[in-house]
Amino acid sequence: MLIGKVTEVRWAAAATALFVAGLVAQLLDAPSLPFYLACYAAGGWAPGWAGLKALRARRLDVDLLMVVAAIGAASIGQVLDGALLIVIFATSGALEAVATRKTEDSVRRLLDLAPERANRVTAAGEETVDTARLEPGDMIVVRPGERIGADGEVAEGASEVDQATITGESLPIDKLPGDEVFAGTLNGTGALRVRVRRAASDSVVARIVALVEQASATKSRTQLFVEKVEQRYSAGMVVATVALFVIPLAFGAALEPTLLRAMTFMIVASPCAVVLATMPPLLSAIANAGRHGVLVKSAVVMERLGAVERVAFDKTGTLTEGRPRLVAGADDDEVLRLAASAEDPSEHPLARAIVAAARERGLPLSHAEQFVSIPGRGISAVVDGHLVEAGRATGAEVLISIDGRPAATFAFTDRLRPRTPAVVAALTALTVRPPLLLTGDNAAAAERVAAASGLHDVRAGLLPEEKVEHVRREAGLLFVGDGVNDAPALAAAHTGVAMGRAGADLSMATADAVIVRDDLGTLPAVIALSRRARHLVVANLIIAGSFIAVLVAWDLFGDLPLPLGVAGHEGSTVIVGLNGLRLLRERAWTSQQGAQPPGEPLGVGQVGERVVGSRP
Repeated sequence: MLIGKVTEVRWAAAATALFVAGLVAQLLDAPSLPFYLACYAAGGWAPGWAGLKALRARRLDVDLLMVVAAIGAASIGQVLDGALLIVIFATSGALEAVATRKTEDSVRRLLDLAPERANRVTAAGEETVDTARLEPGDMIVVRPGERIGADGEVAEGASEVDQATITGESLPIDKLPGDEVFAGTLNGTGALRVRVRRAASDSVVARIVALVEQASATKSRTQLFVEKVEQRYSAGMVVATVALFVIPLAFGAALEPTLLRAMTFMIVASPCAVVLATMPPLLSAIANAGRHGVLVKSAVVMERLGAVERVAFDKTGTLTEGRPRLVAGADDDEVLRLAASAEDPSEHPLARAIVAAARERGLPLSHAEQFVSIPGRGISAVVDGHLVEAGRATGAEVLISIDGRPAATFAFTDRLRPRTPAVVAALTALTVRPPLLLTGDNAAAAERVAAASGLHDVRAGLLPEEKVEHVRREAGLLFVGDGVNDAPALAAAHTGVAMGRAGADLSMATADAVIVRDDLGTLPAVIALSRRARHLVVANLIIAGSFIAVLVAWDLFGDLPLPLGVAGHEGSTVIVGLNGLRLLRERAWTSQQGAQPPGEPLGVGQVGERVVGSRP
């Protein structure tokens, strides 16, 4: 498993186990110091070493400050407090490392979509070469079932190509001479000769990888602000602690009480309460969302969800189920049975939809003989002595003929997910601006889905880089997608949310959150939950800041007893921690989700859309 391979996870787990062991030993009046010291070593060496390296670069890292604070606490007997600080920071570092590694691995897997080898046409015939060696102008042969090795243009042949990984289109697309094809897309049943138009390093799939890496490395304004505050806070705390120790000594103060005052300051000024002021509400919200099928990857993401100003949806596989269904023209059971029997050997999505419709009615299928598939035109087979043919009648229908006579015209639809219009309405009321649709599909299909969903702003026919451009223009945008082609937009958006059931590995790794059960009804609920968590964070920060200010002032201008300082520090920590845990309650989710009765999936065909795509 990935988690087991990340070094930071192992050290954080070891530190946590040692801390728990020390706590148990302490409660049992057994020796606990060895466990706590080992906890310091396991969880503190990595942030301490990183902090020292940052110090050499003239940057003061808050992780180093926390290690120093933990050691300072231990030096005056508060070993438990210091160990807890170590565990908190080791765990957060491990989670960040896992998320980073998973994204990197997924990006590397994306490159596997494009085949490593291709068949290049030469004057002497064919030769197999590395796709990296292909140059614009080369001719390659792509046989049935192979992935296309380069971006190019069809020179000869006809086939259907599944290019959902690039454009998001739900059905394979007919490709004829002159049509554009993309590296990594899957050829269907026909053979193609493709003239290469771009080198491998400039292909669409390579550009997707570059866009994901670029967007993932970009820091948000909030992150930059936090880093700036971290530097100032860290420097101020170190200077104050040193001054509180050195200045009194210079004027003849005794060493022991001066050290005690400085260490008391280090404890009461340490940001334990501030950390817990922020984390429990957000982590509780993450846990609550997780119970309801939304995986939010970090506390930063949960906080960011509450700042969403607008939501953008991908179409196929996000607003819709991503697979065609037979919705009209199959009133005659015998015609449907014969058509399904003839289509049974085919793997085309429309064929599977016809077979599924027959099985839903309980119709028995017969063996198809003399099955023939003609790319771009249709299929034919002999079933129970009848010649059954299925092929395109118009751009939106499939004609079924039996023994040479038209028998039925089948229409298909890619149905909307359950409650999609209700979700769009809820998001319209919840966000600053109404949602929009960003899709690689054609404008007509996009407009029909938008009309059925209640969306009024539609951008269609977009390639991945064009989606990224639209996403970057929108401040506070949450983008929801499912495919590999959505990964750059998910990474570039203010917040990216991926569909979990049928979502691509890269989209789920790149996204900030994943809707595990593909229930769009959870989206407005988690946004509202995030806003409540943010309100609790603000309230907790006020509480924590007030305690720290009072205790620090007491220590600086009065005589704060160490036990009272520890009690005040830990008391504020307990208060803000318990306040944040309120979001674990079931009511915290249901009150946000509101009354949205579950409905049946709405077919886009119910508002006029019929989707067929290419025939096998």
